[in-house]
Amino acid sequence: MKKRNMVLGMGLAAALALTGCSGGGDASGDGGSGDVVKGGTLHVLATTDFSHLDPAQGWDGGVNNFYRLIYRTLTTYAPGNAEDPAKIVPDLATDLGTPNEDNTEWTFTLKDDIFFQDGSEITSEDVRFGVERSLDPAIAVGSPYAKILLAGADEYGGVYEDGHLDSIETPDDKTIVFHLKEPFADFSSAVAQPVYTPFPADGNVTTKSIDKQPISSGPYVVTDYKPGSTIVLERNEYWEQGSDEVRTANPDKFVWTLGLDNSTIDERMIADQGDDKNAITGIILASSLSRIQEPSVQERTLEGLKGCTTYLALNTTKEPLNDVKVRQAISYAIDKKSVQTATGGPALADIANTMLPPSVTGHEDFDLYPSDENAGDPKKAKELLAEAGYADGFELSLDMRAVPVTQAQAESIQESLAKANIDVKLNVVDTAKYWQIIGTPSQQTDAAIAGWCPDWPTGATFLPPLFEGSQIFDQGNSNVAQFDNDEVNTRMDEIRAMTDVDEANKAWGALDKQILESAPAVPLTWEKTVTVTGSNIANAYLHIGYSGGIDYAIVGVKSVDE
Repeated sequence: MKKRNMVLGMGLAAALALTGCSGGGDASGDGGSGDVVKGGTLHVLATTDFSHLDPAQGWDGGVNNFYRLIYRTLTTYAPGNAEDPAKIVPDLATDLGTPNEDNTEWTFTLKDDIFFQDGSEITSEDVRFGVERSLDPAIAVGSPYAKILLAGADEYGGVYEDGHLDSIETPDDKTIVFHLKEPFADFSSAVAQPVYTPFPADGNVTTKSIDKQPISSGPYVVTDYKPGSTIVLERNEYWEQGSDEVRTANPDKFVWTLGLDNSTIDERMIADQGDDKNAITGIILASSLSRIQEPSVQERTLEGLKGCTTYLALNTTKEPLNDVKVRQAISYAIDKKSVQTATGGPALADIANTMLPPSVTGHEDFDLYPSDENAGDPKKAKELLAEAGYADGFELSLDMRAVPVTQAQAESIQESLAKANIDVKLNVVDTAKYWQIIGTPSQQTDAAIAGWCPDWPTGATFLPPLFEGSQIFDQGNSNVAQFDNDEVNTRMDEIRAMTDVDEANKAWGALDKQILESAPAVPLTWEKTVTVTGSNIANAYLHIGYSGGIDYAIVGVKSVDE
């Protein structure tokens, strides 16, 4: 977010209006009766573990939301109950930073009373160390907004090998200065990313230690972690509410129960018994939608847009997907109506024909590969395949996660493409390792079902990570299609250099269309959040900045059992 507030598109404004609360639309977010109280234990029921507890490695909406409880960055998203949750606000820093005249140098001043979990004060050296550590090749698989933006970061081997990065200066304990490769007016938003988390510069922090035992700068510390089973957070006694305008840290404790089956979670949330009255979860199954219509469950239901795009990434380095006509054929062949049904129907997803979702400012509405009722056009697909020399079709391997919704989507794609003589083999990947595998070019296959949510709602955090040639990395690669087009790369540079935000937003929307003409990906759906909370949950707001999940920073309970 720039120093000025983001101008929200109508799609985002509508999405925020839908993010409601656990009170049947009651804007107070208090679950319909009673205010949030301090104390108690809040339970989170989940199917899988987080990808990484180390913010240098994890990078998705769910884990970023979790990170907000144990880590702080220079800036962060406003809380979910704010008038504009998409706004970036100061966190460890006193303000949104001061740029020089051409936005290539940014200076931040740290607040007073900010501490690690051992009581030591957080200094500018700790912020610097955290960023430098995140650039170490051994762990640099998370957010790319340090590697991409900081001068010299491309050749830098991390603090353990190369010492300090020259483009970060710490003139005193409270001041940190970043020198960028090129002008970037959104740097205030970039430093809200997890890779800008501080860690003790003079501590025993290694590339592996944080994933096993995080060092908290936020309101909670990890007191128990059994991978795949349990995560327990308890209060950080050195966190100061006075230095934190975002997190309210209502519960005394958070307990994650991991590895549960989706249907089991839905049963427990609907039944609302025992500790589950104090529980929250993710999106419910499509098969449970009819069961949540009962009034007592409806008043505990939250609905809203995730602000993300689910898409099929086509590996443009693999034959025959390196042929644009083949990729265009796939774009025509896919029955998106079937994919929407597989996702849960209109209640859980809208059909997507553009990469940029409606929640992104500058979104343009278009459809380059139309078909009757979005059911696919296998005839057109076969014509293009014949022109490309594949009249008899070909075989394609599709990476997918081992979760019911993704499996249903993959099977739908498999059936669609079979009608165009494309034989799809499903490659099932463990969910906890999925993003790491498809983000490692040497490990991915021909195609993958992926999703992307903007780091802040502009095309600048959507199209470059997915389609810019310079963002193809050996690991931590978000350009899963490995798309490297000179015209597109040049246009991205031109848009980033624009000083008029409205002009830039419009240009990103137009570039979306230009990219899809080359068909490196097939937009499938814009998914929605539908979730049920326990009856004792209060202040539950869906947050578009965290993939439509409940904002952990402010949620709590209505009452605490004595």
